[in-house]
Order: sequence, then C-alpha cells, then structure tokens
Amino acid sequence: MATKTITITLTDTQQGILENDLENIDTWIQAMVDGKENKCWLRLQEEWTNKLMNDDSFTDPIPSNKADFITLVTSRSDYVKAKDRSSSM
Repeated sequence: MATKTITITLTDTQQGILENDLENIDTWIQAMVDGKENKCWLRLQEEWTNKLMNDDSFTDPIPSNKADFITLVTSRSDYVKAKDRSSSM
C-alpha cells in the first residue's frame, strides 16, 4: 500500500502553545491520525460487513484482514468516497 506524506504548517505561536503541553508535536499528530483511522476503520468494517452480508449477488468470502477488506470494498462499484458523497448532496 502506498504511503502518503502530509505537511502541516504551524505558526510560531501555534508551535509555542503546543510545546507547552506536548513533548513531541509530531508524535502527538501521528497518534491523533492513528486514533481517527481506527475509528473510521471500525465504522467502515461494520457498514460494509453488513452490506456484503445482505448483498445476494456477493458470494465470495469476506476477507479477515484489513488490507484485503479495504481492497474489496474500495473496488466495488457501489463504493463512494466521503468527498464524493458530500458533493452529490
């Protein structure tokens, strides 16, 4: 799976504020992203397990590992990313 690097820009003021409470800003940001990813994974897994189990045309096994599950779901024609769902409203 590809890796994505994201750059975050902080002003000196923002950095000073964060450094007052955080030992390492990079570590905190990574932990924040990891936590959000975990919550999104749990929602996606529940939503799509239900959809797959209720889809009479889907007869393959549901993958038990995260990478294969994501590949299956995102390759389906009925999968729509959040940004595309919100733009169609």
